[in-house]
Amino acid sequence: MKICVSAMGGSMEAKVSERFGRAPYFVIVESDDMSFLPVLNGAVSMQGGAGPEAVRQAAEHGAKVVLTGELGGNAKTAVEAAGIKGVTGVSGTKTVREAVEEFLAKK
Repeated sequence: MKICVSAMGGSMEAKVSERFGRAPYFVIVESDDMSFLPVLNGAVSMQGGAGPEAVRQAAEHGAKVVLTGELGGNAKTAVEAAGIKGVTGVSGTKTVREAVEEFLAKK
């Protein structure tokens, strides 16, 4: 299963970004083997519509789950429409690896 984590950098050791649509990176993690793909967030500097555009990018990479601190209203609607599970409340003190491991442990 592919998990999209909003992140401050493009690695498993990067801190989680608490803002999904404005996160500098998304780290797409394959839960089977913890391989990952860093993706620069093209929506980070958009005037409006960053949340839905960020969700489109996550969906384009096959994400079934999004882990982040917060989803704005438009992003929340877009996540639901895309059939992606949105998990919020992930602290920016955690690394991408820690966030994914904690999510998988609760599954």
